Amino acid sequence: MRHFRQLTPERRSALFHREPTEFTPDAPARTLSVALGATLYSPATRPSLADDVLKQTARGVVSMVLCLEDSIADGEVPQAEENLVRQLRELADRGTEEALPLLFVRVRESGQITGLVRRLGAAVRLLSGFVLPKFTEDRSGPFMEALTEAEAACGRRLFAMPVLESPELLHRETRTDALTGIARTLDKYRERVLALRLGVTDFCAAYGLRRTPEMTAYDVQIVASVIADVVNVLGRADGTGFTVTGPVWEYFRPQERMFKPQLRQSPFLSGRAEDVRTALIEHDLDGLLREIELDRANGLLGKTCIHPSHVALVHALSVVSHEEFCDATDVLRPERGGGGVMRSVYTNKMNEVKPHRAWAERTLLRGEVFGVAREGVSFVELLAAGVK
Repeated sequence: MRHFRQLTPERRSALFHREPTEFTPDAPARTLSVALGATLYSPATRPSLADDVLKQTARGVVSMVLCLEDSIADGEVPQAEENLVRQLRELADRGTEEALPLLFVRVRESGQITGLVRRLGAAVRLLSGFVLPKFTEDRSGPFMEALTEAEAACGRRLFAMPVLESPELLHRETRTDALTGIARTLDKYRERVLALRLGVTDFCAAYGLRRTPEMTAYDVQIVASVIADVVNVLGRADGTGFTVTGPVWEYFRPQERMFKPQLRQSPFLSGRAEDVRTALIEHDLDGLLREIELDRANGLLGKTCIHPSHVALVHALSVVSHEEFCDATDVLRPERGGGGVMRSVYTNKMNEVKPHRAWAERTLLRGEVFGVAREGVSFVELLAAGVK
């Protein structure tokens, strides 16, 4: 697998100072958690699920979740499970493993994990793990035990991606205890947890809220406070934290191309650096662009996506800019080990070695997975190249 693999080698060479590296499902968890990028969700009821996976892979999708939970009705679960098993077996029979993204199944209950692994048989080799809904300390035990049992039964590594979306996390009087309990569970099963996902739609539902296309999750103060506390407790850069992924963006335009052939000015981008002045986006995706940047500023990586048109935007904004790369490598030079402050290569900021070290390490890891843009290559060019 490789981000921007849908581009020709010549096009990648023209865009990247350092091209995205290849990785496999057997790569270290730290690499895979960053490489998730835009994780595209798809209901497991889709009759063309196998073809959909291959089509989205060709468009640059690197991680997908096949959903048995909120995206389908309660009465559809048995049919969805049967379809999921059949479609994954079909993919396995095609012998296309090397062309597939990281695949996860979002379950409703722990018993589905062991049941699906048993029913899949040899086709389980296509799975990288399971997404665990409404994850709390009380609910975590059966899920993690089932995952351990399934892993032993199939003889391969299976990751957990817990979804933090329960009311206990939202309500102020229970949030601290809920986060502390989740932290205890995650530490116990650290080697099995790939990333944490945020269920912002469920958070909004608890108060009857729904943000408009002009609003980000960070504009809804109740939700923003939860994100801040989740990162505070579970996303620390001291070795105890986990990758926390960005929340879903609900809006898209059906039957209409996301990108227009001409450039237009994005209201959000006005006042930003010159190389990010314009974007090939419809007006109702300015909010998504803003939310992705705020995700990054608040310590989140990647994003849950429910529409393919969002993927290119997430991935383009995940590429490390040439300026970021220069700053990060400067901070991490061996001779800087004793600390100190220096002017940046771009002569527009201060780089302070000790405070910026964790940021620099994270930036270079993101650069390995998503690549480093050439000097002068803008987000717009990366976005346009990523659309297929």
